[in-house]
Amino acid sequence: MQFYATTEQHPENGTLLGFWLYLMSDCLIFACLFAVYAVVGRSYAAGPSGADLFNLPLVALNTSMLLLSSITYGFAMLEMQRNRLKPTMVWLVVTGLLGAVFIGLELYEFTHLIHEGAGPQRSAFLSAFFTLVGTHGLHVTFGIIWLITLLFQLGKHGLIPENRRRLMCLSMFWHFLDVVWIGVFTFVYLMGVL
Repeated sequence: MQFYATTEQHPENGTLLGFWLYLMSDCLIFACLFAVYAVVGRSYAAGPSGADLFNLPLVALNTSMLLLSSITYGFAMLEMQRNRLKPTMVWLVVTGLLGAVFIGLELYEFTHLIHEGAGPQRSAFLSAFFTLVGTHGLHVTFGIIWLITLLFQLGKHGLIPENRRRLMCLSMFWHFLDVVWIGVFTFVYLMGVL
């Protein structure tokens, strides 16, 4: 009974706990995808390897877009704590634009690989690659949609407690995607070129 009363008075605690549980389940999904890639990542089926396909300068540029977007989201959170709506929204727009550039570069890479005959059906390596990187890209896409929705909510209702909580949850999600991408960049791209 005591727990129920506490949760009722502070619903944000329940939301944040629930969101942490969601992130842990997402961690498990990515752990499985990384494990599959570790097992089949060298199964080229006499096809191209990562060293033959990956354009590291492009991937490094893409990585910098996502890392910068994490910094700009941090600036948005600082402005939120200062209770400044307009600067919060500006930093969120910049974050969304950097995320969109990331997705655009990833789509360019995918279409280029498919055009070169290195689609997901070519080998187990490419199937695992497209699945892992594509799943991360879908998460970033959903993050951008969530961010746009939050911008409308902020424009309509301002920095009310509910919007602050939503911004906090999206912040955790966005930074989580950055951590996952660092793993992808290191484990898939850098080790794939070696």
